[in-house]
Amino acid sequence: MEKLNIGVIGAGSISEHHLLSYQKNAQATIYAICDLNEARAQAKAAKYGATKVYTDYHELLADPDVDAVSICTWNNTHAEISIAALRAGKNVLVEKPLCRTVEEALKVQQAVRETGNILQVGFVRRYDANAQLMRQFIESGDLGEIYYAKASSIRRLGNPGGWFADQDRSGGGPLIDIGVHVIDLCWYLMGRPKVASITGNTYRKVGNRSNVKNLSFYKAADYDASKNTVEDMANAVIRFENGASLLVDVSFTLHAKQDETVVKLFGEKGGVELEPAVTIVAEKHNTILNVVPQTDHKSLNVTAAFQNEINHFVECCQTGNAPLSPVEDGLEIMKILCGIYESAEKGIEIRFDGSRQEVVSQ
Repeated sequence: MEKLNIGVIGAGSISEHHLLSYQKNAQATIYAICDLNEARAQAKAAKYGATKVYTDYHELLADPDVDAVSICTWNNTHAEISIAALRAGKNVLVEKPLCRTVEEALKVQQAVRETGNILQVGFVRRYDANAQLMRQFIESGDLGEIYYAKASSIRRLGNPGGWFADQDRSGGGPLIDIGVHVIDLCWYLMGRPKVASITGNTYRKVGNRSNVKNLSFYKAADYDASKNTVEDMANAVIRFENGASLLVDVSFTLHAKQDETVVKLFGEKGGVELEPAVTIVAEKHNTILNVVPQTDHKSLNVTAAFQNEINHFVECCQTGNAPLSPVEDGLEIMKILCGIYESAEKGIEIRFDGSRQEVVSQ
């Protein structure tokens, strides 16, 4: 097969995972890099050997030599750039979340259907080796029906600031930035059930706590401690049409003892934990067993997961196969995220009736 010429749009921190993975894929060539900051785009191009540098993504998409793109930009541009790329004849890997609203997601889905091009959503945790291993146990029926899951992504001090803390550009705070990962992973492993109802809460109580000293955290390139318009934390109960439920809580900043990531699923015959360490809970001879699979990594291996994600995208581009994380899943996750925000804002339960979102009082 011919090697794919890749264009990466957005040269911020997350693009490093994409570029490193494309560099290690024998079927891909890093051809072009685009960023509003030309110096940053030039630096990435020099580092990864890209032939072209752009500051306007429209110009990159007009380049006939670009076969596919990774979109690593602010959330408020995901839908716009994805649609433009699809209509320009490019296949698309767009970072999570797919966009900011259900309306935007529907437009992206329509563009995918009209063009027939591939769009893969960057739900990178699906591509982790442990996640795929646990999926085998679940799909084989070893755990029985999965009826309950817990997802947590707690940072005690971890508001990156910059565009992450800007509601207009990000669409939200920890829920849409880090919560999306654990919510999607649980939902995916539960069999992608349809949402029935959501009750959610968001809090803006402690701010970004930029006053805290002696403890460092990641800061966005445009970090400004005076600007923060997103929630500190969010929690929700999500009920599905099949009767299963998902309990979630996430935070950028919280008076917690430590950072914590939890992904747990519970079935009739057994349970699984992916975070903080991969474990299977089972019963044998009327005895409860905690089974620890012998794997290279006990929790998420970010580098390997991104490599698997990029390899899968390249393969789908070459074969035309549907991606593991298609636009339809991006839309369903946007329904969940937006449902939580809407429930919190209105103080009511959000109920879903098929593809239509219906709001009713609690």
